[in-house]
This record gives sequence, C-alpha cells and structure tokens, in this order.
Amino acid sequence: MSNCAIVGINWGDEGKGRMVDLLTCDHDIVVRYQGGGNAGHTVVNELGKFALHRLPSDSFREGVGNVLGTGVALDCESLWTEIQDVAAKGVAVTPENLKISDRASLLLPWHRDLDALEEQRLADKKYGSTKQGIAPFYSDKFQKKTVMAGELLYPDKLREHLAGILEWKNLTLERVYGAKPYTMADLEAWIQAYGEKIRPFLCDTSRFLRQAQAEGKSLLFEAQLGSLRDLDYGIYPYTTSSNAIAAYAPVGSGLPTAKLDKVVGVVKAYSSCVGEGPFTCEWHGEQAERLREAGGEYGAKTGRPRRVGPIDIVATRYGVQCQGATDIALTKLDVLSYLDEIPICARYALHGQQTDQFPFPAVLPDAEPVMTAMPGWKCDISGVRTWEDLPQAARDYVEYVEREIGCHITYVSVGPERDSIIIR
Repeated sequence: MSNCAIVGINWGDEGKGRMVDLLTCDHDIVVRYQGGGNAGHTVVNELGKFALHRLPSDSFREGVGNVLGTGVALDCESLWTEIQDVAAKGVAVTPENLKISDRASLLLPWHRDLDALEEQRLADKKYGSTKQGIAPFYSDKFQKKTVMAGELLYPDKLREHLAGILEWKNLTLERVYGAKPYTMADLEAWIQAYGEKIRPFLCDTSRFLRQAQAEGKSLLFEAQLGSLRDLDYGIYPYTTSSNAIAAYAPVGSGLPTAKLDKVVGVVKAYSSCVGEGPFTCEWHGEQAERLREAGGEYGAKTGRPRRVGPIDIVATRYGVQCQGATDIALTKLDVLSYLDEIPICARYALHGQQTDQFPFPAVLPDAEPVMTAMPGWKCDISGVRTWEDLPQAARDYVEYVEREIGCHITYVSVGPERDSIIIR
C-alpha cells in the first residue's frame, strides 16, 4: 500500500489532471479532497480531451474507484451535468465507480448568486472569482449554515433544516444586495431536479476508505489549484476558500488517519495564472501572447486567457516547501522550444534588496523580478521519451530548476497525452 497526493505548486493550472491520469495505474482509488467547480483539470486520452471540474481525473480508468471527499463543495447541479457530458463521450459514471461522501456539504443555488453579487459590489477590487459560489459556500460551511449531502437521504430532516437556513439567507440576499429571495418551492424544485439524481452516489466514504486501507489498497489524493491559492498559505486574499496543500488531503478526503508516502508537486516549465492578485514574473504584450498561444493558456473552466510569464523560482521553491513535495512533475517543457533563450525569474527585488524568500502577501505587489536566462534548444521535443534523448540545453534547464527549488524532478512532460512523459 502506498498513498500519494498530487498537488499544484504554483497558482493552479499546472497540469495536475494529466499527472493523475498517468499515475492512477499504480493506485486503486482516487480521492478529490477539497474545492469545487471553480477550476478544471484537463485530461487527454484515447477517448478524447476532457475538462473536468468536479469529477476525479481518473474517471476513465476501469477498475479504479473515485471518491469525492468530505472537503469538497458538492454542487449537485453542475456535477450531474458533468456526469452527463462524459457519458455522452462513452464514459459511464455510476455509483459503483463514484462514491460521494455523505458528509460533504451541498453548494446551494444561492451560493452562485452571492458570489456574482459580491464581485459586482467589489468592482475594480474584485478577487477574480469564477462565480461558481465557492467563497460563499465555504463561508456558510464554517458558519454551520450549509446542509450535508447525506441529508438528501432523509427528506423530512432536509426540508426542516433548509427552512431555517432559507430565512437567514434571504436576509442577506434582500437587505444587503437587494436581490430576489428564494422560496422553499425553489429549493424543492432544485432538490427534485438535481439532488435526487446524486442520491444514489452518496455513502459513508470514510468507512469505504477505512476498509480500503485495511485491505492494503493504495490511495491517490487529487488537489485543486495550487500552493499560492491555498487559503492559509497563498496570496491572500486572492486565494481559493479551501486548503489546497497536501497536508489537508487526509482530512478533506474523509480518512484523517491516512498517511502520505509520496507528494508529487506539479510545476509548469513556465508560469501561468488565472485570476487576480500579484504575479511577479508576469509578461505583457507580444511576448506574453506568443507564450500564451504556444502553450494554449486559456482557463479550462472559464476560457479566459491566462496570465503568463517565465518560471518563477522564488514562488516555486515556496510552493514546494508548503506542499512538502517529495517529487516534482515538470509539465509543458515542449512549449518552450520556440525560444532562443529561456528566461527565468531567479530572485525578487524588494525595497532595494534582492531576496530568495517569498514575501508576505501585503508586500508581494512591491516585488520585482530579477531575471536570468539559459540557452534554448530550438527543436521539437514532443516525441522524446527518454532523458538521454532530450537536447542538452533542455536537460540543463531541468537540472537548474531542480537544483534551485530543492526537489527532484521525477517526471518531465513534453505533451498533453498520457504517454508524452519522461521518467527520470
């Protein structure tokens, strides 16, 4: 038995989905342990290209179990739509291969409304939300103003609980935002349309995972976003509203006794970022557009152009430390093949001094990149499958990044396909 977490090291969008899809062959069960539909994992396999927002990224492998853990924001409506979408492409998601924790809380229709209303109120100070209701959901969860998914199994208890929350929530909708209130009839219709469809997938996943652990099965924990979007350790307040770090995986999975044997941190060979907040190494103009086009840098969830720049050693080293990474997967190395030389943000300049330390969020916007560069390789490497066959300049770049961030780069991705990987 070996338990592994696959996590993002930077701002998210590093390529975690392709790594989960690759490594599930070595694991029995994959567990999503936090987050909701506000980010996407792109998977390319023999069935096609999929942008998954709620389903675990291994949903395509037969014989591998999938779990949505206690820490996820369970949006029944969007999850059911996603299940239908992948079914249309020949992927059957059933209660046998997807189990949803009865202790996960439900993201309710008003959470998306409140997300959009608050971003509108903030105007130019907005956080860059995808308006999927994530921040209002987690806020309500910590105020104990959500309902657990398992309450769908007890309709009378659910209606009684919702009635109390409804009265409280309408006070905010009407008196703070001047928005239309919800009625119990609205909620009844939502439960009938979506909650009832999710009911067959609900179970005590903690018991399921304990049994799997007792049987010696291996677990793969899948995170959303990355270290710099973690609620506690990221670029607050431009973060998500849950903990994306590996240390939270056992808690959010529903198996708090789980021990992680391996943490694979995923890093792009350059930097990309969706959303607002400080991004020290950001490029603009034609330089950014060329990299964005070369890497197809558009959000899997939003379709928005991602902000891009060179690899940021300071931010990446910090992300490795936050995650406790044991191995690194460096993705999209092939994208840099068009460059004559490979730019690198090696350090920061802050208040007149250079630093290797990632700054406190309040002063991070004052940081400036200190740049260096390495020779490019100027050839197509997408077909390379062994370390020795990579051009020397590409190997030098990988080894430089490895040395500077202090963690072994075990996997080098040269394309989105499952086999486009070099294992060192």
